Amino acid sequence: MNSLVTADDIQKLADENVDNIRKFLKEAGDGASGFDLLEQFMELMMRYSAAIREVRTKFEVLNDEFSLRNSRNPIESITSRVKKPMSIFEKLRRMGEPVTLQKIEECLNDVAGIRVICPFIDDIYSVAEMLARQDDITVLRVKDYIRKPKPNGYRSYHMIVQVPVFFSDGKRPMRVEIQIRTVAMDFWASLEHQMKYKKDSADRPEISAELKSCAETIAATDARMLAIRKRIEALERRKKDGDDEAFSLK
Repeated sequence: MNSLVTADDIQKLADENVDNIRKFLKEAGDGASGFDLLEQFMELMMRYSAAIREVRTKFEVLNDEFSLRNSRNPIESITSRVKKPMSIFEKLRRMGEPVTLQKIEECLNDVAGIRVICPFIDDIYSVAEMLARQDDITVLRVKDYIRKPKPNGYRSYHMIVQVPVFFSDGKRPMRVEIQIRTVAMDFWASLEHQMKYKKDSADRPEISAELKSCAETIAATDARMLAIRKRIEALERRKKDGDDEAFSLK
């Protein structure tokens, strides 16, 4: 995912995606002029960008609080993106839906996306639980690809959440897709995504098997690293308890 989309980024859509925007407007035309429709589309993308900022801030606050109380950060990094116009167009077409602004809001859950990278597997569930407990967050859907990986070996924890965002004309509920994974899971997913290969390739089964084997190796490493961290924490607790006992006997 790319970094957070700003209002300036959205303003550049007309210049950077002329052909895609033109195609989108042609499909989405519902009586409004091209200029009016473009303006409405840009405003909608701005609303999704605002929703990203709302959720991202929540994660940053949780990370700061956890770090203060536990002397370590459960979040390594946070990245985000607003889906590109052509990706929106293509996804609606695959779903068999008309390409309209209304259908974007009704049918797509991943226009606004956030990816949270954690050091350890248990951090993923802690971060997800802390977010879900907040009373202005509504969890609409969860897909746990860590406990139940995809057939290709992909692992990640996905959430679709709804968050209220306040604008000048009132409050609007906005949906955001969140992916939470470890550094190792993200490493595998990023490389797998880069290594595109032809579906009709003769060695496709062998490549798929190799990628899945790598995913399993990475998952095993994640589990071992978590076990090591817990052993270190247990040793530190025993040392602290011993120091406290020695101090109380003096």
